[in-house]
Amino acid sequence: MNDFDLINNNSPTPRKEMINMQSYSAPLENRRNLLRLDFNENTLGPSQKVYEAIQDIHLNQISIYPEYNLLKKFLSNHYCKSRQFDPEEIGLFNGADAAINAIFNSFGDRNEIFLTTNPTFGYYSPCSEIQGMRKITCPYEGESFLFPIKRFREKIIKYNPKLIFICNPNNPTGTVLSAKEIINFANLNKKSLIVVDELYEKFNGDSLLPLINFEKIKNIVILQSLSKTAGLAGLRIGFAFGNKNIIHFINKVTGPYDVNSFAVTAALAALDDKSYIDNYVSEVKKARLWIKNKFESTKIRKHFGGGNYFLIWPNKNPKFLTKQMREKGILIREMKNKKDIENSIRVSIGTKEQMSFFWSNYKELDL
Repeated sequence: MNDFDLINNNSPTPRKEMINMQSYSAPLENRRNLLRLDFNENTLGPSQKVYEAIQDIHLNQISIYPEYNLLKKFLSNHYCKSRQFDPEEIGLFNGADAAINAIFNSFGDRNEIFLTTNPTFGYYSPCSEIQGMRKITCPYEGESFLFPIKRFREKIIKYNPKLIFICNPNNPTGTVLSAKEIINFANLNKKSLIVVDELYEKFNGDSLLPLINFEKIKNIVILQSLSKTAGLAGLRIGFAFGNKNIIHFINKVTGPYDVNSFAVTAALAALDDKSYIDNYVSEVKKARLWIKNKFESTKIRKHFGGGNYFLIWPNKNPKFLTKQMREKGILIREMKNKKDIENSIRVSIGTKEQMSFFWSNYKELDL
């Protein structure tokens, strides 16, 4: 072995936080021709207006850097029916995941406390580990997965966490916490930044956005996106709403043009076609009630909450059932690495027609 080979056998050492970090498990490849009930995406795709807007993009829009003022102005004036926002209270991100990462980069620090619930969205933990934060979790309560309000309050008082993340409705349990309770948490410790992940809020309807004055309540940031409702998951567009100083610091750690022009164009078209989003959400709610009633007639343990998904504990081994359902053209997701729900499967909810297809195949395989 020569000296060159010896040099190449010694690769650079990553930061110690990276070595044992459990990374987030992203969706598998080759999912496009299957019924995607595994990652809570819009199961129909975006509206025709979005498709037409993308087709109309001119070459010079591709060859120049993106512009954001038009989208920010639209969000400021039209995103929330009952109020307006200062444009500086809005951050645009390459999906809500990028906003989550940016918040940890801006406010997380080594040995500071990060508080959240368990189980919850899997991307929070690696982001906290990257910063060397100490994670404290509160489990949901009982088989109905109620929010642990009393214990969460006690942990805020005891540990003075730097960052608190509340997924509301929670993924994967669907647990919903009232806007009033979240504001109560914010008032316990003004130095704790509470991040409310509202990606699934449209399927439940108790958002903080219409209620909160970011000039008065400065320690809450609200995340939303157009992935779950408007069908823009592949274009990556997410929003953060908060006090202008908080948004300013979060923006400091993002790239100058992280959100691409196609995403901006699609977002404007999707937001301008609100009836499409409303109709899709309404269809999912109807399908949620329909499939819930189907499971009520079985002895299968199930849990339905506020999101566009539900949990089941099947008779068969979850890994085996997931494989069989894929062979039928349906993707569902094991919860094998989620504490307290390890033997369950999460099923996303699409239209009633799609859930009927799911149900007919599930019955055949597991009942």
